[in-house]
Amino acid sequence: MTAPATQERVEAARRIVVKVGSSSISGDSAGQLGPLVDALAAAHARGVEVVLVSSGAIATGMPYLRLHERPTDLAVQQAAAAVGQSLLIKRYQERLDRFGITAGQVLLTAGDIDNPTHRKNAERAMETLLSLRILPIVNENDTVATHEIRFGDNDRLAALVARLLRADLLVLLSDVDALYTRPPAEPGAMRIPFVAAGDPLTEVLVTQTNTGVGTGGAATKLAAARMAADAGIAVLLTATDRVQEALSGERVGTWFEPSA
Repeated sequence: MTAPATQERVEAARRIVVKVGSSSISGDSAGQLGPLVDALAAAHARGVEVVLVSSGAIATGMPYLRLHERPTDLAVQQAAAAVGQSLLIKRYQERLDRFGITAGQVLLTAGDIDNPTHRKNAERAMETLLSLRILPIVNENDTVATHEIRFGDNDRLAALVARLLRADLLVLLSDVDALYTRPPAEPGAMRIPFVAAGDPLTEVLVTQTNTGVGTGGAATKLAAARMAADAGIAVLLTATDRVQEALSGERVGTWFEPSA
């Protein structure tokens, strides 16, 4: 099946949640942060309510703790996050300044979404930020999180935020340009441009990865995409360096049709 005309769907989306991972904006890929902000600002300028779910606190803090790879010790992860979170937001704000956009930091754990009172407070805070044309930047609260610091959690967090805010579109950014039938480096891997609602994707072989600065992989992206699509939210999965094209409605990545 071929993808539907996504340009109209993207242009019609009035509230978009964008998720970016650590490996896409740190280390050798740190240069992608600027183009990412440019794309978010362009969407913001045409009146779209944009929410960014950004990993990267631990990766940003690692050099200041003289760490060369992601720590496995929970206390060191929390320390790196404590140092890195403010620096991460500062880097975003420095790039948003030239567009006259103010960022608002929102730190959540899975427990905040599970707890009805905390969930309502988070929803109200983000709704207020959006009404004031502030760009919320959401991250896992790694400094206090325990079991929440785990593989792929921010993919799930992005889907939960999209559901909480009743977003029209969730854009999942990664190092890979689309969903493939198997890891794209393997022989026979085929790109999947469109996933119909309810498609079990039995032909897809997914894996989990650890890049050394962040964690994630096709498995977590696929689970998050299903979570959002099942809630009636369209999902676009593509590479971080294609974000400008994605938010402009060009035919990139994999489009997940939302359930009715």
